[in-house]
Amino acid sequence: MNGTVPESCPPQSESIPPVASVAAAAVTTPNGGANVHIDTTHLMKGLGRRAVSGGLVTAAAQAIKFGLNLGGVVILARLLSPKDFGLVAMAGALMPVLRTFREGGLSTATVQKENITQAQVSNLFWINVAIGGAIALIGSALAPAVAWFYRDDRLTVITVLLSMSFLLSGAAVQHLALLNRQMRFRAVAMIDISSGIAGFLAGILLAWRGFGYWSLVGMQLATTIAEVGLTWAASGWKPHLPRRRSGTRPLVRFGASMTFYIFLRRLVSGTDVILLGRFYGADAVGLYTRASALLLRPLDQVIQPFDTVFVPVLSRLQNDPNRYRETFLQAYGAIALFSFIFAGLLAGVSEPIVLFLLGPAWSEVIPIFAWLTVAALYIPLSYAVMWLLTTQGRSRDLLSMGVVVPLLTVASIAAGLPFGLVGLAISFSLVGLLIRLPIQYFLTGRSGPVSTADLWAVFFRHLPLWGAVAAATWLVQNVSTSQSPLMQLILAGMAGLVVAVTSILCWPPMRQEARFMIDRLQGLIGKRAISSA
Repeated sequence: MNGTVPESCPPQSESIPPVASVAAAAVTTPNGGANVHIDTTHLMKGLGRRAVSGGLVTAAAQAIKFGLNLGGVVILARLLSPKDFGLVAMAGALMPVLRTFREGGLSTATVQKENITQAQVSNLFWINVAIGGAIALIGSALAPAVAWFYRDDRLTVITVLLSMSFLLSGAAVQHLALLNRQMRFRAVAMIDISSGIAGFLAGILLAWRGFGYWSLVGMQLATTIAEVGLTWAASGWKPHLPRRRSGTRPLVRFGASMTFYIFLRRLVSGTDVILLGRFYGADAVGLYTRASALLLRPLDQVIQPFDTVFVPVLSRLQNDPNRYRETFLQAYGAIALFSFIFAGLLAGVSEPIVLFLLGPAWSEVIPIFAWLTVAALYIPLSYAVMWLLTTQGRSRDLLSMGVVVPLLTVASIAAGLPFGLVGLAISFSLVGLLIRLPIQYFLTGRSGPVSTADLWAVFFRHLPLWGAVAAATWLVQNVSTSQSPLMQLILAGMAGLVVAVTSILCWPPMRQEARFMIDRLQGLIGKRAISSA
């Protein structure tokens, strides 16, 4: 489980350089008409309103998706065994690494580039298609090796089927990137929800019919098929045939730096699963992945709305350092506020939340999940600081981060593995919080509008909030152990939320953050009411 998920101005050569020969055509189609899929000049007017509106839409979509994921966890945990989850997780450990190359960092290049042309995006589209096909072949070729490594022949077919999804998904990378570039967050949200529903229904139906671990494979394939079809329909963009001398090389160079970082990050993100499967078997992998899923899936719902909205927003503000810094720190403070409250709540209710959601048969997950909640303090912050590198086009720092973060993650896994599942969770969480996050803060804040001191100020401002919420939640849970797991969750959760609200009201910086968000939401709602009157 890799917690990213998920950086003063660098040398000019490290940014995506402008392409003089195509700059004049940056927002036009070959026939001279305005390209509505690429032009972003109209977005600068009311950028703040678009950010808040997009945040609302994306947050609502993530809430729905969270409900689907939670429902899937609860239902599938009662229809399938830990071994079923473990088998698919072991085969799936290879998929994030392969998925890195499907995008090739080119979706980020499309969103981040201030001026881009139809020919450039078309070339990137065909590159993504070719990469997707190559990845499907590579994944299928590696399937026998995966089965040999884990000593389980069932993994051969599972790996081949999961790899086939790349044949389709590569064809939707640029369409989705253009939707994000245009800040069409409602369309992106609907795609996310609808494809999630398709996968959810397919998985539940197959599990109910007794297909075992095949239901998890079917769920992933159904989600991918639905996502690709809906993305093409929503985008409406049509690629041209590849063209030479279109200025694509600088975008590919940036994408390569981005890919290198993501590749190494994802390469080690499955290291825990791979080593657990090798030395402890499918049951251990099933227990560990259920614990990490209970933590990471809710965190994704917090991170994704911000990530979807603020990467395009900050990309449009890269030439306005003061506004860039202000916008980032506002978003970063909101992420810290939510994630620290969330981590504090989970730390205090680890036992009842596992028993309620997964059932008594999964009681071995409790101590693993309890220690992984510490990682919730740094995972969202670690993801968000990467915006500083991607939106500023800092490829050199991306390469540095791509080396440091994976090395630290592997070191934490190697240190904890001899001590079993709980030891792995402890090592991963503490190394990430005490070593990895400080290094990320240094690398990302040493240049650019946002400094390392700015990042630490946000962290330490919210740290007491986490401690207060965790203490209150833990105390109430421990005095209500005679109640059912659900009642313990309700009582302890309410106590933690009361402490959180009280802390925000009594602490001026947090109160200002909350007030800022409320004012933005009220302003947005008011404008919508006026426009609909």
